[in-house]
This record gives sequence, C-alpha cells and structure tokens, in this order.
Amino acid sequence: MTELFPHFRTHDVEVEPGLTIRATIGGAGEPLLLLHGHPQTHAIWHKVAPTLAQRFTVVACDLRGYGDSSKPQGEPDHANYSKRSMAADMLAVMRSFGFERFKVMAHDRGARVAHRLAADHPQAVARMVLLDIAPTLAMYEQTGEAFARAYWHWFFLIQPAPLPERLIEADPRAYVTDVMGRRSSGLAPFDPRALAEYQRCLGLPGAAHGICEDYRAAAGIDLEHDRADRDAGRRLAMPLLVLWGAEGVVHRCFRPLEEWRRVADQVEGEALACGHYVPEEAPEALLARALPFLTAA
Repeated sequence: MTELFPHFRTHDVEVEPGLTIRATIGGAGEPLLLLHGHPQTHAIWHKVAPTLAQRFTVVACDLRGYGDSSKPQGEPDHANYSKRSMAADMLAVMRSFGFERFKVMAHDRGARVAHRLAADHPQAVARMVLLDIAPTLAMYEQTGEAFARAYWHWFFLIQPAPLPERLIEADPRAYVTDVMGRRSSGLAPFDPRALAEYQRCLGLPGAAHGICEDYRAAAGIDLEHDRADRDAGRRLAMPLLVLWGAEGVVHRCFRPLEEWRRVADQVEGEALACGHYVPEEAPEALLARALPFLTAA
C-alpha cells in the first residue's frame, strides 16, 4: 500500500484487548479522520489523501471487519459490529495519536460509523463530510422496489450465517468486481492497485463474515440506537456537509439533504457529477467542495 500512500505511516492500533485497527497516517496540521465503505478499505482515499495531507494530519482507517483490521466473530445480537462499537474503535484510534477533537470525512459504511461517532461523542467531532448516504434508519424505513433492486446486497448480506459468507468466500475477487463494477461508472474509475487491494482484503480469513456482520448490525441493533436518538430528540449539532453522486442510487431513491436535516441542525450539500464511489470517481470535485468546508473555523 505504500505506493498508494507515499510518505504515510502504517500503524496497527489496539482499541480493545486483542482487537486492532489498521491506520495509515500522514501530513501535518489539525486531525482529519477518513473512513471507507463496502467492499473496500482505506485505499479509497488514495486520490485525495496527498492534497488533504497538505492541510491536515490525515488518519485513514480500515473499519473493524474490513481491510487489515481485526475481524472478530460476530455476537448473537451483532453488537460488536454495531456502528456504536465501530465508532468507539475510531475514537480510540484518534486518541492513541493524541487527538481528542477532530474532523471526519467518510463514505458509505464509514459514513454510518461517522454518524454514530458524532451522535455518541459530539465533543470529539468538530465537523463532518458524509458521502453518498442518507441516514440508515431513513433508508430502511423508506425502502421500495427500486432501492431493494439496486441495493440487493443490503438484504443478501444480512441473511443468517453462514450462507452469504460461504457464497462470498467461494470467489471474493469476483464479489468485489461484480458489486463495484455494476454501479453507474463500471470499473473504469478504480486504480488497478486499489482494486487489487480490495480483492486481497476480502480474501483474508474472516473478511466475508466481518462485512456481513456490519450489515446485520445495521439491520438490527443500529436501528434500535437510531430510533432511541429520534425518540429522545437527540440531534447532531456540528456542521455537516453531505455530498452524493448524481448518478447514484441515493440520489434516485432518497432526498439526502432533507433526511439529514431531520437529524442534524447544520446541514449543507449537493449532488456531484459522479456515481457512488465519490473519492475515486470525482476526487477533484470532492476536494473543491470539501476543503473549504473542512478548513472553516
């Protein structure tokens, strides 16, 4: 991975006994946490990380269950893959580097972790950029045929173990290229080195189980946490920038700004001219919109 992140350093941070998170850190300045989505790793940020590192100390992590981070066996209620647990991982990583308060940019599954991180630890998150998602609860409650057909993997991955794990493990390389290549832009936006990294990591022992547990938690315990926030009237107070792909499913099936304004007080954003994989499909447009927001006081 050094060729994708020159001048960055790699650390395995123990966030609880026997569980480590892979973190790649580089640059100088105030801290910025970067979180990836499915079925990827922190490699999604390789096109934007060098520019971000000119202004920030960038910490790009592999989520629990993904990449080179630990992949524990899921608990019966999937709580150890809840976004609450995964957010606590990231708080521990940032604190290990001496950062008590930081900014966040996150895509897809990582953006769901970021949402919970900001909800559970608002004192730690100064401002956030969330890429190509609406809140999890809104997306499940508004699921219709068009969304279910497009995001079939949401409903495949939550099936009881070991069915989806067995099917993914039969050919993890094909799973990566099929899932990513069938989106609006095909495989053209992806650097072959990054694509090879996604394929390598999904082939690691426990990786298929890790991603399934992430989605199982999202369809169960995460919704409980989100409903508890809604019922209690808890909202995000920090500034939030929401960006999504104009060619993607979130744009077609949901109203991202409207949904985020239901859960947060300060929300801005718009669609970018790309599909789902914003950091790799539209890195220049992302930087042009995100950098002024992230560098604001």
